[in-house]
Amino acid sequence: MASSKRTSAQTKQKSVWERMGDHWQLYVMLSIPLILTIIYKYVPMYGIQIAFRDYKSVRGMWGSEWVGLKWFQRFFSSPNCIRMIKNTILLSLYSLLWSFPIPIILSLAINQLRFKRFKRTVQTILYAPHFISIMVVCGMLRIFLSPSGGLINLIAGTGIDFLSEASAFRTIYIASGIWQDAGWGIIVYMASLANIDVSQYEAAKIDGASLFQRIRYIDLPELVPQIVLMLIMSAGNLMNVGFEKVFLLQTDLNKATSDVIAVYVYQQGIEHAKYSYSTAVGLFNTVVNVILLIIVNKITSKISEDVSFV
Repeated sequence: MASSKRTSAQTKQKSVWERMGDHWQLYVMLSIPLILTIIYKYVPMYGIQIAFRDYKSVRGMWGSEWVGLKWFQRFFSSPNCIRMIKNTILLSLYSLLWSFPIPIILSLAINQLRFKRFKRTVQTILYAPHFISIMVVCGMLRIFLSPSGGLINLIAGTGIDFLSEASAFRTIYIASGIWQDAGWGIIVYMASLANIDVSQYEAAKIDGASLFQRIRYIDLPELVPQIVLMLIMSAGNLMNVGFEKVFLLQTDLNKATSDVIAVYVYQQGIEHAKYSYSTAVGLFNTVVNVILLIIVNKITSKISEDVSFV
């Protein structure tokens, strides 16, 4: 009995290797991104330990003194800690709240266009801002929002320096993000909508379904898996506020709302060479992201099972 089980297991193992041998080209192709991921994503995790050491470059990794949670305690006891965490969370949440639904709405609206040339033109116009450099976008914002000769002030007849107003920073950040990335975000949703059988729309029209009913009962159910997936991915980066834009738009007068963890890590690690301290702050940020990702994944999985548009 035991020998027969062993023989069947060997036969099964052999068949697996044989199947792998039949498609070895695919496994070779798979190994390339796998190796690159290990080298550039997992191997650098070795350096995380400097968050728990008083790292000195002359002493190296192992020669530096182990200090445990010293740098985490320093961060949590710093006077700006609460403000940075609050700004990071609020800026991320507001960005998710306002930016996430826009690509869904745009994709549903574009899908209703029947003139293909006009449809492609609209898509191209919406895609274009995504390819503009962040540096250029921030330069445009500074010009448009300039208190002297800025487009917004000329239209409103005012002379307000919006970038110096802490209360206006989040609005500027979120609005410019929507303009730049909303068009690019519709690609996944448009691909899903393109797979819908046209006969479903025709049958719905025959049954007397209105435009909004066709969107509700045909389009939206098709987009639910993609919406859940994109929400999970967005939640995984909730604490990773766009460093480049915040850094380029930050001024001394708007730090009350623009002082975020990503900029603080850059300042401490690059400008002040506090490698261990900046690594500890960055590690805290990453841990919070992982926790949020797990929570949102469970919540969205539960909601996606129960959601119904009928």
